Amino acid sequence: MSVYLDCNATTPIEPAVLEVVIRFMERDYGNAASPIHDYGTFARMAVEHARGQVSQVVGARRDEVIFTSGATEANNIALLGLAEYGLAAGRRHIISSRIEHKAVLEPLEELERRGFEVTLVGAGRDGRIRSEEIAAALRPDTLLVSTMQVNNETGVLQPLGEISSILASHPALWHVDAAQGFGKEFDSLCDPRIDLIAVSGHKIFAPKGIGALIARKRGGAFPPLKPLTYGGGQEQDLRPGTLAVPLIAGLGAAARQAVRNRDERVEACRRFRESVIAGLAPLAPVVNGEPGFTLPHVINLSFPGVEAETAIEVLKDVVAVSATSACTSHTPEPSHVLEAMGLEQEIVASALRFSWCHLTPEVDWERVVDMLHKLKGNGRRIDAG
Repeated sequence: MSVYLDCNATTPIEPAVLEVVIRFMERDYGNAASPIHDYGTFARMAVEHARGQVSQVVGARRDEVIFTSGATEANNIALLGLAEYGLAAGRRHIISSRIEHKAVLEPLEELERRGFEVTLVGAGRDGRIRSEEIAAALRPDTLLVSTMQVNNETGVLQPLGEISSILASHPALWHVDAAQGFGKEFDSLCDPRIDLIAVSGHKIFAPKGIGALIARKRGGAFPPLKPLTYGGGQEQDLRPGTLAVPLIAGLGAAARQAVRNRDERVEACRRFRESVIAGLAPLAPVVNGEPGFTLPHVINLSFPGVEAETAIEVLKDVVAVSATSACTSHTPEPSHVLEAMGLEQEIVASALRFSWCHLTPEVDWERVVDMLHKLKGNGRRIDAG
């Protein structure tokens, strides 16, 4: 069995989280919308307890947490849910970046079709959004600024502090896609200037199919969101439907574990990162993204002369790695993130993403190096033209 090094795509479920999920599937399986008996009452209590656990990660209020099926749905509610307000208020300008996840870029394309103007700012070779371009792009009719917290392909922490300062005196709403950083990097998301935060459960050792949108109040009022679906009125009337209590309880448990074990996890990931860098050093890989801004559980490396897709196939029995985000890995398109950073075509085409966690076992890096050396020796190279 190969060692799983694709934790940015999805993480394993933490054993303690799995216990909670199973409990609410097998024993405490009541409907949180039916608190007319003990089963329903306990389910509702579990949901509210999880809401508090999630809110604690970013210093939000319990009632500001809206459970969703994941970060993609949370992003869609945050972006498309503002359309009606923006059109009515005459604020039809949105700012985002070229390195965002498709879960943000594609809703933005839909907003353009509805009459909004979207400005996408660039990123530097360090992998960070150019905050000065956001400052230059701000207009009186700017409705929203949407930026990610941590890039999913490079692991680079974005300059949220700089963006917060830029937006301090502007009324624009600020949405942050925190799918890759929630529960891993804490300080930046605690900034009260951030209005909307998208959260993904399966990136922090909770099950797939659960996430949250954190909608902070400003001046005592929630952001002016409208629901995308109707029927039931759950979750502040923004996300109707029967609540997935086992998954919600699992997300809450995962959030609690993230807060409780943050230091131990960071240290474990740092040690593993050192082994990655030392183990692959004989290949002299190119590091994509400034290491000083990169979280300790991921690294994006290029191996000029070796096509990424070929390397993934050859290495799959030893290590499971990826080349781009999971949502685009089935397409032959090059990484839009690395291209937006201005990297050369050979660097982009030979880039591999290694991502791990505190549960990851050791890797036989000598074997990995040997296999990649053989790829070069066999002439299975990329076309740099």
